[in-house]
Amino acid sequence: MTTKLDHLEAALRNALGEQLQNLTVALGEVTIVVKAADYLSAMRVLRDHPDLRFEELIDLCGMDYSAYGDGVWEGPRFAAVSHLLSIAHNWRLRVRVFAPDDEMPVVASVIDIWAAANWYEREAFDFYGILFEGHNDLRRILTDYGFIGHPFRKDFPVSGYVEMRYDPEQKRVIYQPVTIEARENVPRVIREEQYGMK
Repeated sequence: MTTKLDHLEAALRNALGEQLQNLTVALGEVTIVVKAADYLSAMRVLRDHPDLRFEELIDLCGMDYSAYGDGVWEGPRFAAVSHLLSIAHNWRLRVRVFAPDDEMPVVASVIDIWAAANWYEREAFDFYGILFEGHNDLRRILTDYGFIGHPFRKDFPVSGYVEMRYDPEQKRVIYQPVTIEARENVPRVIREEQYGMK
């Protein structure tokens, strides 16, 4: 007896053929990996093929694999991960595409396939520095325009590079290097023998 996931797996292998780099089924979810060169055409097939019909892009996010698996990861560093939904077939799919260049991660934009990708791709650019080729308005969406770096990268310092504050003398917002004052945090100790006696 074949399950719904078996049907989805067979449909994916049939429709994508050589474009399918990897397919895994785990925890009731199907994840595929496609090459960056095949990404745009594979996504069109996923949307338009009658056996698949992934009409809806639910989510798209960036990933930084530099510290994945406690640093034993040897593949490309950055990936865009999309979650698709087929309303017609009532199934979901995760699609992962790795940017071939770690220094300047670039993958194709799927904004022409699913308009919902607009803000998701802007967020992945803002937080991870992944460039989406073909996106017509790729600019920061959640951090400030003067923000330096990409805060979700594993090598981004936890404290950041600069901080923003209002200067009452200049009557404007200014940026300055991060200043973190060391503080000593002494925990309050409760002795069991005296607990609740007062």
